[in-house]
Amino acid sequence: MKKLFPLLILTPLLAFANEWTGTVVGISDGDTLTVLNAQKKQIKIRLAEIDAPESKQAFGTQAKQSLSELCFKKSAVVEDKGTDKYKRTIGRIKCNGVDANAEQVKRGFAWAYRQYLTDQNIAALEESAKAAGVGLWADAEPTPPWEFRHGGKPKKAAPTAKADDDLPGFGDGGNCGAKRTCGQMNSCAEAKHYLNDCGLSRLDRDHDGIPCESICR
Repeated sequence: MKKLFPLLILTPLLAFANEWTGTVVGISDGDTLTVLNAQKKQIKIRLAEIDAPESKQAFGTQAKQSLSELCFKKSAVVEDKGTDKYKRTIGRIKCNGVDANAEQVKRGFAWAYRQYLTDQNIAALEESAKAAGVGLWADAEPTPPWEFRHGGKPKKAAPTAKADDDLPGFGDGGNCGAKRTCGQMNSCAEAKHYLNDCGLSRLDRDHDGIPCESICR
């Protein structure tokens, strides 16, 4: 039993090793904030599993204000999920007990970031916010931030009453050709070209920025 005792002490500590506490001292935008930890070090946190409008986008200011209302100068519990390529900590954060990641989506000030989504409740909250028309969903066609970051608002497709053949570049010998479905794509690179350069949004049905996931995963 003496040999097992250290393991009994260590196990619960490991379960909470990825959580730490602090105070929110800064809000960068709708999905990024700064927490002052117990060691008096400021840590920038990118909220996991969500993506809020960029500062220069429509609803970017409102998204930042919403996160500020939820978290600024409040105590925070951070579930640390590692770092991203920008050296920011990726985290699920509760401010005064409120799950800020989920609440931003619930209020309509962030999308579920489906490319990195593990909590399907986030996706359900997005659908509810969209159905209610709250926050950014008051806009009939809000531009997801992952599209905005790649050159701004993408080319708009024609109204749904028209076929894709009526779109500029389709069926007229242009660079976009006449392909319309994932089954017609020869490669992931071609699918991305049709999505990003030709505006063929039907290739990205879950709006995660990745077309034809059967060949692009």
